[in-house]
Amino acid sequence: MTAPDTTPGDPGILLVLDGWGHAPPAADNAVDAASTPVLDELTGRYPSTLAYASGEAVGLLPGTVGNSEIGHMVIGAGRPLPYDSLLVQQHIDSGELRENPRLVSLLDALAVRGGALHLVGLCSDGQIHANVGHLSELLAAAAARRVPRVWIHAITDGRDVADGTAETYLTQVTELAAAAGTGAIAGVIGRGYAMDKAGNLDLTDRAVHLVADAEGTEVNTAAEAANASERGDEWVDPSILRDAPGARIADGDGLVWFNFRSDRIQQLADRLLEHLAATARTVDTLSLAQYDTRADIPALVQRADASGGLADELTAAGVRSVRIAEAEKFEHVTYYINGRDSTARSVEEHVRITGPGASDYKARPEMNLDQVTDAVLDAAARPEVDLVIANLANIDVVGHTGDYAATVKACEHTDAAVARIATAAAESGRWLLLVGDHGNAEKMTKQAPDGTSRPYGGHTTHPVPLVVVPANKEATAALPQRATLADVAPTVLHLLGHKTGSAMTGRPLL
Repeated sequence: MTAPDTTPGDPGILLVLDGWGHAPPAADNAVDAASTPVLDELTGRYPSTLAYASGEAVGLLPGTVGNSEIGHMVIGAGRPLPYDSLLVQQHIDSGELRENPRLVSLLDALAVRGGALHLVGLCSDGQIHANVGHLSELLAAAAARRVPRVWIHAITDGRDVADGTAETYLTQVTELAAAAGTGAIAGVIGRGYAMDKAGNLDLTDRAVHLVADAEGTEVNTAAEAANASERGDEWVDPSILRDAPGARIADGDGLVWFNFRSDRIQQLADRLLEHLAATARTVDTLSLAQYDTRADIPALVQRADASGGLADELTAAGVRSVRIAEAEKFEHVTYYINGRDSTARSVEEHVRITGPGASDYKARPEMNLDQVTDAVLDAAARPEVDLVIANLANIDVVGHTGDYAATVKACEHTDAAVARIATAAAESGRWLLLVGDHGNAEKMTKQAPDGTSRPYGGHTTHPVPLVVVPANKEATAALPQRATLADVAPTVLHLLGHKTGSAMTGRPLL
């Protein structure tokens, strides 16, 4: 950390528009199709640029789409952070993963006592929560260590990849198992059940009983389960394959979670392990990457250090901030932007917005945006608050439904909220920095493996807009043509009148 600069700055608002990406006009570009007069005016009138938010610019593998977790982490860190997916791939490429002592110990123990290995995770290559390719290395390791039975509990996607592609990915899983010489799909379930993170335990328990107890609709093939879903890949009902005898988790078995991202798998992981303990089943458990679970689950690959970022610099300088978001993105403006650090800081206030939610965001594209905006205005009116950090979730959350019309409405609701916030910023003498964390709504279709165009609710590799509305609205300094999310924290510190943190590699854009 650096000593506070004595240069006077202005209070401000950092506003993350989740899923706000930039792409040329096209028939599937919901951002361009929406009526957003305020965002259009701010982008055209004040210093603006496009920031890279995917791939190597933020610590991901080249060509990998950005996501909210790494987006907020890099916004906060002021530098690219090697993300868990990149670190896992590096361990695979170097051979370290297959020889990891924790993995070797588990597999050898299963081989000796004749236990089964259960692999649980999202089966797609969306690179947001998982990469089905990582499964290949785990299967190869199990085969090399002569584990007698390997069961794959497949979670279908439909969000990070195009809907309607589950059968293709399940076929790929079967091919990976055949190539490794071990493994078979035991059951199939949609991520709507298995990867809920909102505390809907009735959904999670459907996944728990499928994986632990082999309870589900019996099907002949994994493809049959996927194709039977009337609500798309995300909501494939819990299904157990008839030719998977003994797929129930038994005492003495082993379990490896192969999602590399924690937030949407940890609810299931905790619930499943609690259920196994309650039914007197002792199971050795590992995760591919580090999880934020209540249970102690050893990780095969550790996280990158994210300290020395914006939160640490603000704390050192005694800068008071208020963090505001809906439940869906609350952790992103607190835990993730603080470098995956849950430490309570005396200079921070956290405001979590809850309200009448809808599991189908198509029905309420406005979500609870009015309440979020009200909270931002309340915080901005307080002179003792130096910085307001807020996330407007609509564009991304509604975009994930793949519903183009609803996403257009979400963009328009967001524009109306920005209008209120920009007015409040001007009235309170605050600067306003708007930035996307990754692309989403600017590309709402994707070509499926069979060549057809499918609705797409996943993320993109497109850059994101970044706009600075100075406290002195007459300021006209141009921003560099090229920026990354790593430049956000240094720019925020500069606007507040503080130097860039010593751990940051980004630079102030003004």
